[in-house]
Amino acid sequence: MTTPTLSTHTLDAPGATITYDVRGTLGTGTPLLIIGCPMGADGFATLAGQFPDRPVVTYDPRGVNRSTRTDGAGELTPDDHAADLARIVETIGGGPVDVLASSGGAVNALAWVARRGEQVRVLVAHEPPLATILPDRDAQMAAIQAMRETYRRDGFGPGMATFILLVGYDGLMPDGYRTPPVDPTQFGLPTEDDGSRDDPLLAQNIRGLTGYRPDVEALRASPTRIVLARGAASGQTMAARGADAMAALLGAEPVAFPGSHGGFMGDEYGQRGEPEAFAARLREVLEGA
Repeated sequence: MTTPTLSTHTLDAPGATITYDVRGTLGTGTPLLIIGCPMGADGFATLAGQFPDRPVVTYDPRGVNRSTRTDGAGELTPDDHAADLARIVETIGGGPVDVLASSGGAVNALAWVARRGEQVRVLVAHEPPLATILPDRDAQMAAIQAMRETYRRDGFGPGMATFILLVGYDGLMPDGYRTPPVDPTQFGLPTEDDGSRDDPLLAQNIRGLTGYRPDVEALRASPTRIVLARGAASGQTMAARGADAMAALLGAEPVAFPGSHGGFMGDEYGQRGEPEAFAARLREVLEGA
């Protein structure tokens, strides 16, 4: 099979220009959107390449990489991103589409199908970090706020190092938990503060994503088939527990996918998962619709 062509497109949205890529030819099958947040299109190159038999769309969320903002650098909400996703689908033909949404992208996709479910045939929501629906929500949100304060005070390296420890916390978080001090160089992160405070994750998205409260009734009523997915190797980390809890609210069981939170990744960012096995599992789930 020949390698699908890759084309890049932009669309204007209120406060931003959104950039998205299309692999293959639209109109030759149900498009598959593969989305994250704040991970952009470059994080999904390996997974997208596993589906040469259908058109695949990836994109950069607003404020990330090629999707530039014109409305400043304030915090964003899942509803902001959901509106952008709806615009993309309208632009490529209106849908319905299939969606693999990972991490923050899964939160945004849940906001999207709660409002515009007619645009999505199947949503596979992989490990949405929904702290608000967990039994330890208060401890989680306090730790997230403390992490953001570290970023505001000390800069990107210390903030991101604290984030890495926080998302890797395995189990129920006790009240009063505080992330232990960490040397950013342990994760290859800078120690010097460059003065910037506009990081897409730490400044713009982290509180909106983790603090989102899904509209359970709207999701239950949506025509979209919603599948909550979690990594088989993710243990009881917060995002995996978010998938478990969201599935329970929808009266379903979470579906295990190979690997952990980044199980879909190839050589992107040096965090290789199991992309071939992940893609095979995704095919099974989508074809079971």
